[in-house]
Amino acid sequence: MAEALDPALPPAVDALAQRVLREACDRNLRLATAESCTGGLLASLLTDIPGMSHAFERGFVVYTNEAKAEMLGVSKAILDNDGAVSEPSARAMAEGAIAHSNADLAASITGFTEGGPGQPAGLVHLGCARRGQPTRHRKLELGDVGRAKVRIGALEAALAMLAEQLAAAPIAAATAPT
Repeated sequence: MAEALDPALPPAVDALAQRVLREACDRNLRLATAESCTGGLLASLLTDIPGMSHAFERGFVVYTNEAKAEMLGVSKAILDNDGAVSEPSARAMAEGAIAHSNADLAASITGFTEGGPGQPAGLVHLGCARRGQPTRHRKLELGDVGRAKVRIGALEAALAMLAEQLAAAPIAAATAPT
């Protein structure tokens, strides 16, 4: 049985998504996403809010290393040496989303929702890139809490990073009536 969001999205995460979209609209900025372990859930959330989804420019779902390299330009050296779930990969994914879109800001998510050899359950790396600014990184260690809770935690962290970047962006000048 699929458990994309079971339990359902917490109201605080929905409110944060609305805040991010409102801020992006107010600042006339466009957003992109680059997602691995969340499988497009962040993009879906950002396109699900009526009246503000026009701030979303595009999303990249890059579950495999090949997709990360082909769609976002993540280097083979990063994927081979650091791994797909790493700070360098998260930064490269966010930067690749900016480079391959018309977005002003991009959030990336890559992680392990379940554990395995050399793959600690709940380890997530996130990146947030903004044109002309240094790319930010955040690491989450959520533990073995289940696939859905890892994904929700990653969504919340990515939205928080976008909110921080948007708060630092100037508000677009209003056009004077003629």
